[in-house]
Amino acid sequence: MDVSVKIMNSYDYSHFEMTLSEGSLNLHEANELRKEAQRLVDKAIQQYKKAKAIESERINLAGEIDKMRREVRIIKENFPESEWTPEQKAKVKVLADREFFINSQYDYQDDWEEEYGGCDGK
Repeated sequence: MDVSVKIMNSYDYSHFEMTLSEGSLNLHEANELRKEAQRLVDKAIQQYKKAKAIESERINLAGEIDKMRREVRIIKENFPESEWTPEQKAKVKVLADREFFINSQYDYQDDWEEEYGGCDGK
């Protein structure tokens, strides 16, 4: 059977469509193909949600970062690093972490190899 599998997902429904005709796959193989297609769609949804959450956090941090930069500039200009309090050290570190986070981007392939072994599923 020639098999065409199409998976469409939303947060509140799942649509599955399959066309069978003469060809190389039996029903068991077609069903396995359907399952793999659904897994890939589920993964795409997880990645979308993760990217959306990261972007939302980036926007929130961007609003705070100017204030933090001013505070850290005051710390660096007025105190030698050897005299920084634990709170001052923490502010400097948090600013560096947030600037790194704001300048990084989510790569949809970061977790692909771990769970699926790449595009060919191996």
